[in-house]
Amino acid sequence: SGGDAIQPFPERWDVDAIYDPDPEAIGKTYTREGGFLREIDQFDAGFFGIAPREAHAMDPQQRNLLEVTWEALENAGVRPNDLQNSLTGVFVGALGTDYSQANETLDVMDGYQATGRAGSVLSGRVAYTLGLQGPALTVDTACSSSLVALHLACTSLRNGESNLALAGGVQTMTTPAIFVEMSRLRAQSPTGRCKSFSAEADGAIWSEGVGVLVLKRLSDA
Repeated sequence: SGGDAIQPFPERWDVDAIYDPDPEAIGKTYTREGGFLREIDQFDAGFFGIAPREAHAMDPQQRNLLEVTWEALENAGVRPNDLQNSLTGVFVGALGTDYSQANETLDVMDGYQATGRAGSVLSGRVAYTLGLQGPALTVDTACSSSLVALHLACTSLRNGESNLALAGGVQTMTTPAIFVEMSRLRAQSPTGRCKSFSAEADGAIWSEGVGVLVLKRLSDA
């Protein structure tokens, strides 16, 4: 639509506590903009048959991926419930989660923390919820993760491992850790804008997002 997705830091972060225009400031970031999803704490757990306590332990990336996968299937004209026991593969590109950094004390361990934080569960959660019998794989190849997931999904279809494939990627930031980390490297754009291939390029900027594609072999589609 020609809109700009870059915006100020979300309300879930204490901007005044983490921002400092001085790149040498320890524990601070010299940028205060990025791309963010709204209301990542919101999730209809009951719709997916997930208990509230388990939903609370789930990384927002798992929640967002479930919701967008369901939406992708609806948009493709596929009834999610019809995929139960089908050879449908799930291929997800994702970096590590920072959700555990908000729950570092051992007394929060309630039986759901491990699965709530594990990257492997991103793809597994979708496969389990929908009852899928194809491959379920979470891929971390840094910035190319989603593209590699898409490649693996296409390969699985060509090899006959899957008759349908769900491929995509997800990224949320529950803490500003990546901004603070990259500020130490002077790797961020202080203006909040990437200027790729430009002589004025002055760093990257970080964003959240989630996207899922529903893939079939052309002969099936």
